[in-house]
Amino acid sequence: MSDPDVVALLAQHRTIGGAPREELEWLAAHGYRQHYDPGKQVWRKGDPIEALYVLLSGYLAIWVDRGLGPRKVDEWRGGDVTGLLPYSRMSAAPGDTIMGEPTDVFVVDRVHFPELTRECPTITAALVHVMLDRARTFKSSELIDEKMVTLGRMSAGLAHELNNPASAIARSAKLLTETLETAESTSRAIGAARLTQAQFEAIDRVRIGCNAALPSALAPIERADREEALTAWLEAHGANPDAAASLLDTGTTIEALDTLASAVQGPDLDTAIRWIAIGCSLRTLASDIEKAAARVHDLVGAIKRSTFMDRRQMPEAIDLPQGLRDSVALLLHKARKKSIGVTIKIDETLPHVRAIGSDLNQVWTNLIDNAIDAAPEAGHVEISARRELQFVVVRVVDDGPGILPADRERIFDPFFTTKPVGQGTGLGLDTTRRLIQRNEGDIDVVSQPGRTEFRVSLPVASETTA
Repeated sequence: MSDPDVVALLAQHRTIGGAPREELEWLAAHGYRQHYDPGKQVWRKGDPIEALYVLLSGYLAIWVDRGLGPRKVDEWRGGDVTGLLPYSRMSAAPGDTIMGEPTDVFVVDRVHFPELTRECPTITAALVHVMLDRARTFKSSELIDEKMVTLGRMSAGLAHELNNPASAIARSAKLLTETLETAESTSRAIGAARLTQAQFEAIDRVRIGCNAALPSALAPIERADREEALTAWLEAHGANPDAAASLLDTGTTIEALDTLASAVQGPDLDTAIRWIAIGCSLRTLASDIEKAAARVHDLVGAIKRSTFMDRRQMPEAIDLPQGLRDSVALLLHKARKKSIGVTIKIDETLPHVRAIGSDLNQVWTNLIDNAIDAAPEAGHVEISARRELQFVVVRVVDDGPGILPADRERIFDPFFTTKPVGQGTGLGLDTTRRLIQRNEGDIDVVSQPGRTEFRVSLPVASETTA
């Protein structure tokens, strides 16, 4: 027998109140009212959910931790429904559900669901709509959380990669300031020497060699031999041997110095060489700053392109080679820590695919990051891309131990991970698959000990959209 007071409350309910009275009476006869005080935890993560909760008044929220700390994913107030819903496949709580204020609910146990779907079609339809909306909310939340995890990995890589060029710029800038002071005094000394035009021409010929780098990098032994030869020459001609360090990596030859020594002698030769050497040092420092700044520029460009931070999140013609290279650049620091070799084999004539660029770059980051995790110390990861019929196929291969047969069917399941506790959310491959499917692609995996290959297939963009 239904409680008239409960029926009246259900009739005023925002979600199911529009159902026929006989359905509300049936519902009232098959459930019970329950009161919760503020702070009451109804479900902990993993707890079984066995009933439908129709909120009559109050407030509760669910907090989910996907590796970034607890975050409120959804909330419900009087007029909402939550808990287990008809046709829902959810069996356990994905997070902690806590009452935020005094809350009254009407509870219907799952044992009544088969009869509920037969006797209450209007209520059932309303609950199915709620279930679909809730699924979209949770899926969206999972995508956001996994994107934040991916951004965190890229940010860590970016910070690490930026540190070296930033330090090089700071170091070279400081040395440049100190060297400029020496350059000023050396310039005054060369001016006071009152050299002839012929002597200045001899100096300029050495400076031309100084401005040119060595044709190829020297091996350590060759470098030591060259430094020894330069030092010996300077000492033999009464010049300061410290200049050898500035001349070492330039195109200056012993023959050019001999020609200079035939034109300039004595103390003037030492002054001329110091002036040449300080000029070499200034150019080297300026070049080092330029190279480091270019590296910073390239890395910032990579993260900007990878996140599509200045672009709308909509499908467009995507250049896959650039996105793959950017993802590798942002994860190289991690590969270096394990001495892992990373090879990129990309057909630069690849046709475009039509996709959401940030989606694909998140896919590449996830797959390459996982491959680096899976590869052994001093192992190898290979990224390749080529056209196969009407698809562009990207392969990410590692030489790790492989995926256990028992795990192979589950690796794309939400929250499944083979990584140690605290090192994986279990959402990476699930999110990767959903992002690929959202862009009309497909992903599969082939694995055996020593070789695991993730293969992503994306349809080629038509010429009218590319």
